[in-house]
Formats: sequence, structure tokens, C-alpha cells
Amino acid sequence: MENNARKKSVEVLSEIYRNAHLALQSIADILPAVENEEIKAELIRQHEEYERFSAKAAQIARDLDTELKEPNPVKKMMMWGSIKMSTLTDNSPSHIADMMLQGTVMGISALRTSANDITPENSEAITQLLHEMIEAEEAFEKKWKEFL
Repeated sequence: MENNARKKSVEVLSEIYRNAHLALQSIADILPAVENEEIKAELIRQHEEYERFSAKAAQIARDLDTELKEPNPVKKMMMWGSIKMSTLTDNSPSHIADMMLQGTVMGISALRTSANDITPENSEAITQLLHEMIEAEEAFEKKWKEFL
């Protein structure tokens, strides 16, 4: 793989990994406040999907002999505080769904921006994983809208 294409591939892979980790963190932060069993089951199902994306991205990174960075710890702490404050005042199913919907839409936007950087020289495995994750996020978006 050409050096510039490799760099772009690693950037896209990093976005996939970052996106999955932020989603995993959000779900872990929200889950304790959820009382609705249907919402809780959906969060757990999506958590498992994000774990799969994270693991697959980590495996591709190992195959490319590159290291992926964890999301910014300050951003994670700010997100945690925001989630805790928001669920403290309202942990209704529609509010939880709205919070997850907002995060999902931000994730889709970031992934679609990364998709614009893909070229034919990029890793096929990364391109496939990116498109799989976009599809999953779009399905999650539809599911969260059902709870509103």
C-alpha cells in the first residue's frame, strides 16, 4: 500500500475505532440510569455490536502493524458528566432514546466524512468495516427513533 494511501487508511481506521469506543463509553455511562427493559436490551445489543467493530478495527490495526489511540480522556470525562447530569433530571425512555439518537447521528456524520476520504488504494478490509459500521449506525438511528 502506498504511503499516502496507508496514512489515509489508518486515519479512517482510527475514526472507526474512536467512534466505537465513544459509543461503548456512552452506553456504559447511560445503562445504570435506564429502568425500561426494552431500552436496556437495545443498549446491550448495540454495545455488543460496537464491541465487535472495535475488536475488528484493532485486529486490522495489528495486521497493518499500527497502533490505534484511545479517545481523548478529557472528552470522555466531559461526556460522562453530561450524561450523568442529563439522566439525573430525566431518565425516561424517550429522553434516553433522544440522547442515543444524537450520539448516533454524530457518529454517522463522522463516519461518512471518513468515507469521503476513501480511495481505491485504501485497504479493502478498512473500507468494508467502515461501510458495515455506517449501515449499523443507520439501523441504530432508526431504532432510537422508534422510542421517541
